[in-house]
Amino acid sequence: MPDSTKAYLFAFRHAVNIPSPALRALAAVAADAAWLMRGSGVRMLERNYARIHPNLTRRDIRTLSRAGMRSYTRYFCEAFTLHGLTEHQIAARVRVEGGEHIEAIASGVTGAAVALGHLGNWDLAGAWSARNFAPVLTVAEKLQPPELYDEFVRFRRSLGIDVLGLGDDGVFSRLVDGLADHQHRIVPLLADRDLTARGVEVDFCGHRARVAAGPATVALAAQVPLIPLGVYYEKLTGSRRRDAGSPWGIVLDFHPPIPVPDEPDLDDAAKREHVKAMTQAWVDALGRTITAHTEDWHMLQKVFIEDLDPERYAQTLRDAQAEGDAPAAGDGQNVHESPTPQQPEE
Repeated sequence: MPDSTKAYLFAFRHAVNIPSPALRALAAVAADAAWLMRGSGVRMLERNYARIHPNLTRRDIRTLSRAGMRSYTRYFCEAFTLHGLTEHQIAARVRVEGGEHIEAIASGVTGAAVALGHLGNWDLAGAWSARNFAPVLTVAEKLQPPELYDEFVRFRRSLGIDVLGLGDDGVFSRLVDGLADHQHRIVPLLADRDLTARGVEVDFCGHRARVAAGPATVALAAQVPLIPLGVYYEKLTGSRRRDAGSPWGIVLDFHPPIPVPDEPDLDDAAKREHVKAMTQAWVDALGRTITAHTEDWHMLQKVFIEDLDPERYAQTLRDAQAEGDAPAAGDGQNVHESPTPQQPEE
């Protein structure tokens, strides 16, 4: 078993026993060390941040990336200890913006597909949602070795999040069935990066990027609302900080639902066009959150087309054309990633 796997298994099992102030201090030290070393992941983070804020100086971007790395390690620190929180602590760590956009889901009238980015602490968002909003069903990458994936699934299910394995038979159908007949359930999908032939090319904060089709295809197939959700950190004070047991909480920023066409018997071409339009709409919404809270966007990998290898991207486009130039609404590719460190790409 690789040393990194052993480290993650150890963290999942034992981090909860480390005093929170000490764990937060260790996470901050790890973040600063990685930032100072400025490896490929940090350099990619800075390039992504510079795309979002082209008017910032190099020094400003460097300062922003330090905050970004601290936010990133904070997420892992919290994820490893989330199963040890009380209901009261989880409630105190979460504040909702845009609650009017989820009233129909919260009241049990319908379910929803939720488009997420690598923002804030999406595991805490899922734990809160399962307790206060609606049952959660999602998809996770099949990690290797199996021991790590099994630990991850147990962790998510202990939070009330039902997990399907990416690549298992019938995953997309099970997601759609989980939302069928307007069941009171949400399907949150991390989708701000997809470099496969199944991805959708969009305008992302003024630059072309390729994101996952999953949220739009699920919403269209199940005929449920598609809700963009931005998640970002905020400092806590006073009684809320004491109740949370942490100096940090998160804000769940629910954007207005994206209309889902109520049109029976769409052909594949029409489905593709609807998926593209719906995907651009949720990207626009999350782009506003990312612009306002860039340090909480944990994207250490390539996402913008300008950063991709031209030959490889040309092949991706050829593959997409060979597959029909888009994902139709029966596609469930690349819809969620696991909480493991993103591997930097050169």
